[in-house]
Amino acid sequence: MNGPLIVQSDRTILLESAHPDASEAAIAIAPFAQLTRTPEHVHTYAITPLGLWNARASGHDAESVVDTLLEFSKYPVPHEVLLDVVDIMDRFGVLTLSSSPVHGLVLASANPELLDDLAEQPEMSGMLGARIDRSTITVHPSERGELKHRLLKLGHPVADHAGYVDGEAHQIVLSDDTHAGKWHLRDYQQRAVDAFMSGESGVVVLPCGAGKTVVGAATMASVGTTTLILVTNSVSAQQWKSELLRRTSLSPEEIGEYSGAVKEIRPVTIATYQVLTTRRKGSYLHLELLDARDWGLVIYDEVHLLPAPVFRLTASLQARRRLGLTATLVREDGREDEVFSLIGPKQFEAPWKEIERAGYIAQATCHEVRVRLDSGSRIAYARAAGEDRYRLAACTDAKVPVVEELVADHPNAQVLVIGQYLDQLEELGAALGAPVLTGQTPLSERTRLFDAFRAGEVRVLVVSKVANFSVDLPEASVAIQVSGSFGSRQEEAQRLGRILRPKAHAEPATFYTVVAADTVDEQFAAHRRRFLTEQGYAYTIRNHPFED
Repeated sequence: MNGPLIVQSDRTILLESAHPDASEAAIAIAPFAQLTRTPEHVHTYAITPLGLWNARASGHDAESVVDTLLEFSKYPVPHEVLLDVVDIMDRFGVLTLSSSPVHGLVLASANPELLDDLAEQPEMSGMLGARIDRSTITVHPSERGELKHRLLKLGHPVADHAGYVDGEAHQIVLSDDTHAGKWHLRDYQQRAVDAFMSGESGVVVLPCGAGKTVVGAATMASVGTTTLILVTNSVSAQQWKSELLRRTSLSPEEIGEYSGAVKEIRPVTIATYQVLTTRRKGSYLHLELLDARDWGLVIYDEVHLLPAPVFRLTASLQARRRLGLTATLVREDGREDEVFSLIGPKQFEAPWKEIERAGYIAQATCHEVRVRLDSGSRIAYARAAGEDRYRLAACTDAKVPVVEELVADHPNAQVLVIGQYLDQLEELGAALGAPVLTGQTPLSERTRLFDAFRAGEVRVLVVSKVANFSVDLPEASVAIQVSGSFGSRQEEAQRLGRILRPKAHAEPATFYTVVAADTVDEQFAAHRRRFLTEQGYAYTIRNHPFED
């Protein structure tokens, strides 16, 4: 035994980052272990029940997890950890929901004593009905989603085999050509569709740029029903419509948009989360959309951003097939369990590096460049607190010349400069002579700037977080991040994703994050790196001025 892992009895894993097998081990444990800390030499992972259940749902069994730990461990793995892994993963499937022609929705258990205990739990009050026999009890159909969520909280994930309504049939066929010529589903895209269809509800996890929309379109074709697609914003809605028209037999008349400006309900309807969660006098104004048609499929784009009210609405949609699409299951609000129980477990995940090696996303290098506050800024920083402290550090003027140098280092590249604070972005736009695109930019102007960037008419574009999600900028090859949503791992993944579309000449992508050293900006940056480090990306860290 001389591997890079040290497995500890509290189910944490230490990974020696300098070990020659460190990258291979990191990729091997990523399906079931979550990275929690990334100092320079030793990275810390946690094995959690939810991580193990997601791994189980996506095809990993306890034996494969145990074998991975034993293969890469430096020392003997604590026996109690191996027992815990087996016990936790074996809980998945002990409780099953199914549909009985006589009794309707029923909860069954391979362990009758467990069912006895659950029936006595206060959390189950009002959710369970009459006992049918020792191993089966009826469930009120309206409680299907909430029951799964509460049982997960109690440590008992439910395998939902109760089936789904067919929904209103609507033929959707994948087109066999595009404007660019013939195309076909990539191997991992087909595997993602097959995995979803075998479970009929759950989440597909793919890197940005790997074709999640294509997976959605292929799933729609496989199901062949009316579909409600929920997206983050109007730009995303337009991109979904464009891709569906390009990839399927759907006509413009068959696709409706339901957003702030337009209220169309058609066989395929694309709605924004914002309009669905709009409230007036305590009531949601657009809930009729959920019942407007007999939807056979609901697609949640960027499911890691799902607003809390949509979780509550989704609890009542358990008889509909549900597909979540995301680049990362990480949620900064800790509601991954609600994704698991209400949307469904992870049905398929393709590692970023696997898709990179196949040439479907660009190779990428990641760099952290640290600057120092001047003496006056350090005094102001020391006196500040909370968000003001982060803003002072993140928006330091010392970042401006660094960004100018980095842009100059890539004279032939399409560059995105990405930040959180509008005054900082305006300052950078002026220094670089580049247009600035924020949430305040009218939709028509956003579209014009994105089109100009895609065409190469604009080489450098300064953008706020509105460009984090669902924006297709295939020629972008350099991203420079100057500030963000504190320590958001999901945002880091999305921002790297802006530059991962494969390039015509296979040139690599370069991702920079510019941080203020010895401040909370540096601490948040360390947190933000965690998800991408899990995916096998290594960051170089250098102080400015730096040597080429």
